[in-house]
Amino acid sequence: MIVHPDLRALRSDDAPQRDAQERLYRAVGTWRKTPAAAAVIADLAPYAEGRPLDDCAALAALFDEGADLALPLMQTFAAAAAEGLAEAPLGYLPLRHFSDGVISTLLIGHAGAVTLSLVAVDGAGLAARPSPMAVDFRPSEVAERVLAGSAQAELIACRPLGDRQAQLSRAAIALAPGRSIRRDGANTAMLLNAVSGCLVTLRLQHRRAEDGPTREYALADGRLIHQAASDPRDSRLELTMALLGRMGRADAAPHFAALARAEGSTALRWQALRECLALDTAAGFQALTAVATSPGDPLAAVAGTLRAQLIETYPQLGALEPCPA
Repeated sequence: MIVHPDLRALRSDDAPQRDAQERLYRAVGTWRKTPAAAAVIADLAPYAEGRPLDDCAALAALFDEGADLALPLMQTFAAAAAEGLAEAPLGYLPLRHFSDGVISTLLIGHAGAVTLSLVAVDGAGLAARPSPMAVDFRPSEVAERVLAGSAQAELIACRPLGDRQAQLSRAAIALAPGRSIRRDGANTAMLLNAVSGCLVTLRLQHRRAEDGPTREYALADGRLIHQAASDPRDSRLELTMALLGRMGRADAAPHFAALARAEGSTALRWQALRECLALDTAAGFQALTAVATSPGDPLAAVAGTLRAQLIETYPQLGALEPCPA
């Protein structure tokens, strides 16, 4: 195997690598301090804290079709990044990034549940993929501005018809440089059908994990295929509960019960009830009864239904009293 002399030298002395990274940190930092970039970055925190996007002037202007600000700002970023990489080719940009060979993202800035990212979609790679069979709806506010390239896409609106079904309506749209799309991700998704060359967009996303889970529906009939917690914390807790349950850790049941009765995501609380019932029937049933008899609890009705079904199947459970408050 042929190893470039510069790479071979790093085996004995990593100082050039550290120097390369310092140069790239400075390159990105210098760009962030420019007036235009600094104003945008400063708006991320207020937006994350609940201020409406339209009240965050610098940030909102990036997605205003009447203002030509997004492309020049990203061009100055790309120039600064390219210059830094030219000076330090062995380094890498100190920014979170992702690529699956078709879709690539680069995180420009973030605050709380808000992210501002560059997104690139390879048209040839997208065309080689099978046609999508499903679409997901994530509780979030999304604003996206096309910087380069063009595409044929669809906006898909979702109207739930129950817990397991939704009515999906589809509207074709054309994406071209300057086009801006703002949508509520909980009920409107954007699906790319065809991309000419490479589509590059600037995407602003504000996750609203408290608004419920992410839901995936079949495009053909609107059938619910899958749902998952929108909050990474909830996902971690669900995985932890599942693991402790499979390990038979009965000592975790009181913690599951407490989580089920606490405020928070109804999906997480319901999963905690299920895991608690499976791990320790008595503790789980007491928690279920407490939820079912709590006025104003959004889970009260469904918990009451499950409680009645369990008592009908296992009458002895009716003798159990809820845990004292």
